[in-house]
Amino acid sequence: MKREGTFKKMNESYSIKDIISLLLSKIWLLIIVTIIGGAAAFCFSKFVLPLKYSSHISMYVQSYTGISENANQQNNISNSKQLVNTYMQVLKDDAVMNAVGDKLKEQFDEYTLNSTFGLVDGKISPSSIRNSLSITSVTDTSAITVVSTTKNAEVSAAVCNDLKEVAPDYVEEAVGVGQINTIDTAKVYKTPVAPNMKKNAALGALGALAFACMIIFLIDFFDNTVKDTDAVGKEFKKPIIGEIASFGIDKKKKNNSDSDDHVKLTDKDVPFNVVESYKSIRTNVTFALSTVEKKVFAVSSPNPGEGKSTTSANIAIALAQGGNKVLLIDADMRKAVQHKIFGLKNKKGLSSAISKMAKLEECVQKNVMNNLDVMTAGPVPPNPSELLASENMGAILEELGKEYSMILIDTPPVNVVTDGMELAKYISGIIVVLRYGKTTTEDVEDAIKKIEFAKMNMLGFIMNDVKTKRSGYYSKYKYKDKYYYKSGYGYGYYGAKPETSEEETAEEVKEEPAKKETPKKETPKNQSQNKSNKNNKNNKGKRKGKK
Repeated sequence: MKREGTFKKMNESYSIKDIISLLLSKIWLLIIVTIIGGAAAFCFSKFVLPLKYSSHISMYVQSYTGISENANQQNNISNSKQLVNTYMQVLKDDAVMNAVGDKLKEQFDEYTLNSTFGLVDGKISPSSIRNSLSITSVTDTSAITVVSTTKNAEVSAAVCNDLKEVAPDYVEEAVGVGQINTIDTAKVYKTPVAPNMKKNAALGALGALAFACMIIFLIDFFDNTVKDTDAVGKEFKKPIIGEIASFGIDKKKKNNSDSDDHVKLTDKDVPFNVVESYKSIRTNVTFALSTVEKKVFAVSSPNPGEGKSTTSANIAIALAQGGNKVLLIDADMRKAVQHKIFGLKNKKGLSSAISKMAKLEECVQKNVMNNLDVMTAGPVPPNPSELLASENMGAILEELGKEYSMILIDTPPVNVVTDGMELAKYISGIIVVLRYGKTTTEDVEDAIKKIEFAKMNMLGFIMNDVKTKRSGYYSKYKYKDKYYYKSGYGYGYYGAKPETSEEETAEEVKEEPAKKETPKKETPKNQSQNKSNKNNKNNKGKRKGKK
């Protein structure tokens, strides 16, 4: 069953803040889609849609038959208005359209008419002429405006003039009351009225923008991946150990080898805010384990590819840099990674130690970094779960616990295999790594169920590969990053000297005053300046002596 409230957006409507935040996060996509939509509409209008030309004429309806009978002009105008709608229907009749078509055939050749209207059995269909016409009444008058729009300017004018000629006879025959008059003839206008490329481009841009917004909202509405660490913590009532921003570093692959994409905290190009994130995680892990006697904990994730091995390695590095004697154990014997991250050999490791194929001290690789030792996974065994659940595993951890202040175990994904659950009785807790935009809420729920079923202590979540920098969190680190650059610290000892501990850093700070008191070397320019100063003093002394 799904937990209630897992999808906030499923249960609550979007607020204005949510909408603005969502659209701003996709602002460049929206801009690009809008530009493409406008450009596509403009090009379609310019190169695909045909040019159209328009002409018009005005007709006036009279309800009387002669001026001599005009006893009341106001009543005549009123009667004319009542006849306007009747006249408009008569002008659209097929008989009138056929009469206009016959006149057009006398004026234009077959090719022109076919390209403009399309001929059927050598005749112009009434509907094609009617579709080219727009007959409307002028408000509060007895006037009718006829507009013809076709692909040919001369044809448009001819349609209006032909309609003017045939209309009186058909109106008189059909209605029998009043008459219809015109003053001028329709003119030929060579300027096209369609397509309106600017208008179409604007409509295309707006349509593309609206479509993109709709797709974004639909994707977000049905997106069940974790993207809000605080929401995950509140939903599952578990602590948040930390967040790690996305910090992939491009590496050159030599000889097309299958080089890994794992990035260590000690790599030179690791961003400063990521270093600070791991320092914060180190502090939170220390507090989480402060109330337990065994400083042994595991790091896992719901599914593969969520960064739990890289996170495990970097947490171990951060703990070691904090002055702790740390051992990192790769318990993911099915898919070992730690030896690749640190560039170690994997001939002997955890599987060798548990099965007593080698001595324990031979399976631990010492001084991989200052205060950090690593036990790789070793050869792949046929029964990883049984090895981790064996008494030998417990004895190994008990023996190693005497030598190390903290032991971190990289375990397989919780939702894939049960290997990590076998360590429940030997460790103090487990940290679950989630990947921003990839791990789903169902994955988190399944992982917690398995952890709770194994009666394992859940220390909290780490959100990995966070791509959006929320205000109040990464913005602080960004400010610190700039401050450190201006002060000349750069990445400090995290990039260039990974072995240095915090105690050694404190000693370096104490030595700084002594460095400031060190006299500067004299350059030739300074030496000449000093000589001139001495000469000035001697001259002043001689003058005083003379006096």
